Amino acid sequence: MAPKAEAPSTEAPDWITTPITPQLLRGHLDFEITPHGLLPHRLPSRARRQVPDRQLAVAEAQPSGVRVVFRTAATRIELDTLPTRRAYRGFPPPAAGVYDLLIDGRLTAQATVAGGNLRTVTDLLTQEAELTEGPIGAARFTGLPGRAKDVEIWLPHTEVTELVALRTDAPVEPLPGRGRKIWLHHGSSISHGSNAAHPTGTWPAIAAARGGVELVNLGFGGSALLDPFTARAIRDARADLISLKVGINVVNSDAMRLRAFGPAVHGFLDTIREGHPHTPLLLVSPLLCPLHEDTPGPLMPDFTAGTLRFRATGDPAERAAGRLTLTVIREELARIVGLRALDDPHLHYLDGRRLYGEHEYAELPLPDGLHPDAAAHRRIGEHFARHAFGPDRPFNSTAIHST
Repeated sequence: MAPKAEAPSTEAPDWITTPITPQLLRGHLDFEITPHGLLPHRLPSRARRQVPDRQLAVAEAQPSGVRVVFRTAATRIELDTLPTRRAYRGFPPPAAGVYDLLIDGRLTAQATVAGGNLRTVTDLLTQEAELTEGPIGAARFTGLPGRAKDVEIWLPHTEVTELVALRTDAPVEPLPGRGRKIWLHHGSSISHGSNAAHPTGTWPAIAAARGGVELVNLGFGGSALLDPFTARAIRDARADLISLKVGINVVNSDAMRLRAFGPAVHGFLDTIREGHPHTPLLLVSPLLCPLHEDTPGPLMPDFTAGTLRFRATGDPAERAAGRLTLTVIREELARIVGLRALDDPHLHYLDGRRLYGEHEYAELPLPDGLHPDAAAHRRIGEHFARHAFGPDRPFNSTAIHST
């Protein structure tokens, strides 16, 4: 049975319905027309056809960094969506994702959407899941200033979101370009926004706001694995600034050994440089994570305490045979950048422990042993903005070469 939408609020009788088109979206690389509306994607269709597992298929469809943008004098806005949330068998359903409404760049209101689909994961390793269908709901915002204003509605970073309808009590116009640079970032679940409280509270969103840039967030939970199709997606995307946070997923999935890792990084960078030969490119090594600093993967979830935590199961003695740890990853990434920078002056390296290191770990420990909390996301975003966008830094405007 097809989901049914909630009726528009009867308090405002003169609603104007505006079709949701790609022209009203930012932060996506592709979209799909569904029976309900429009589904933003963060990987293009060619890449999605090569996705090997459900983990990445779900992650790329969760719209981290994607927002609906327009100009309006409306005092009331309603956005109908069909969320698909993910739960784990034996545990309560997750809280509804948050929608952040920004006016002229400032967070002004937040909302959630009731209803939606629930995808219950029945096997952690294969990500097999059962789908329970639910109704379309509405994110409602009222009491907004009745003047012309730039509006951004940042979609929940933790749930797949099909966009169904946009209603306002004043006309909507596409938001004109603001001349900002486009920053494309690729990373793991921390970049995706794991444990961040709301979509503009992820560390890339915080850094983008401080840097005054338009964010395209290709952070994919569990799936920053140097996949060639992701490199091609970055190669073909519009970008003035590119950053890659690489390593943690390679270790915790135990995906490769040192012999394969180095050439894979070179190949990933080579592919990106085919489309962005002179774009400032910042390669970021993993944040501090004591689980994996000197212990290889694979990483395993642990629910024995009643909450999700993680533990590393590899043998540190096997590092001599090429098993990867975060310490090994950082040394190899620094070596690769030092070698390539001889011919590529726009390539830079940042040790991830400058974003989250021993000091941050002591003050803001990782609640599940792997992911930072909301306060740590803010700290990471602030540190990244300083190291990337600050004076004489790789993304400073005086050093930018547009593609």
